[in-house]
Amino acid sequence: MAPLEIPQELLPADGRFGAGPSRVSPAQLQHLLAHADIVGTSHRQAPVKDLVARVQGMLAEFFSLPGGYEVVLGNGGSTAFWDVSAASLARTRSAHLSFGEFGSKCVSAHTTPWLESPDVVSSDPGTRGALGAIAGVDLYAWPHNETSTGVSAPVKRVAGADSDALMVVDATSAAGGIDCDVRESDVYYFAPQKNFASDGGLWFALMSPAAIARAAEIADTDRYIPDFLSLTQAIDNSRLHQTLNTPALTTLLLMEAQLEWMLSIGGLTATAAHCAASSAVLYDWADSRSDVTAFVRNPDHRSPVVVTLDIDEAIDATAVTSVLRANGIVDTEPYRKLGRNQIRVATFAGVPHSDVEKLISSLDYVLENL
Repeated sequence: MAPLEIPQELLPADGRFGAGPSRVSPAQLQHLLAHADIVGTSHRQAPVKDLVARVQGMLAEFFSLPGGYEVVLGNGGSTAFWDVSAASLARTRSAHLSFGEFGSKCVSAHTTPWLESPDVVSSDPGTRGALGAIAGVDLYAWPHNETSTGVSAPVKRVAGADSDALMVVDATSAAGGIDCDVRESDVYYFAPQKNFASDGGLWFALMSPAAIARAAEIADTDRYIPDFLSLTQAIDNSRLHQTLNTPALTTLLLMEAQLEWMLSIGGLTATAAHCAASSAVLYDWADSRSDVTAFVRNPDHRSPVVVTLDIDEAIDATAVTSVLRANGIVDTEPYRKLGRNQIRVATFAGVPHSDVEKLISSLDYVLENL
């Protein structure tokens, strides 16, 4: 039996809706080709260091970086930064808000022989709890947006926390798509393959003076910290516009082009508004149908950048996503470990409203004709 064919007029111009890596625009690829002469050249020389400096400068502008904060980058992604945090930021004890797969993995990274057992506030998938102050905790960690479930949490310092406690926020799928006040965190870290529409291979961290001081403090102890996980090494190299090892140059070039575009349309305020509007269209659509329900029931907890929608059990969501894929609409499958009958759609900064609206038209067609 031939797969269901969606009429051409209902299809989005670009069918990539993955929650990461996200779609890369033709303009970014043109930018990459225009600067291909530095790909494959030394990252210790001026052309590459100048590129790093430009990206750092644009990130500082995009996030209205507070005085004293620094844009630090390093090899690896956010997964690597969990271990960096455990090795170079946590003094003795951490507390975590865990409401999905990635928050849980951050907890695991901080479960080490040199730290006390983490304090964890967990909640069922599709919901979130709240962190409270705990005496003796020197690092609080949580995701700004949980990519696996489509739940977001505010970036806000934990009231009553010890005065020297650090607020460390995993912003990988949120950064660039959800507004925030960086001053409410000490480390706001992310990888660039979501709203910044780039490849992986690097992490970025917006670090406060307190976080920079903590890294220096821990580096001065007898704790063994491999160079790859040394935050002081990353800070020192970042101040020289370089990384410990060879950086992913294509990642930097794609990110540079995306940042130029994001700043040109109004910066974080504009991109956050765009993502909120696109996701609202999907949530409203789910509310209008009897066979689709927003997985995150509390509207205040719903992500504006990763929308998770439950499909009625009478309909096989895998069949829906398979038809979409056969028609060029890809990566709408749910997070693999969640095990729900649902679809997941990224409404990142680079996804235009028109494509989201066409996706809904395609979904209507599939649900009515499957």
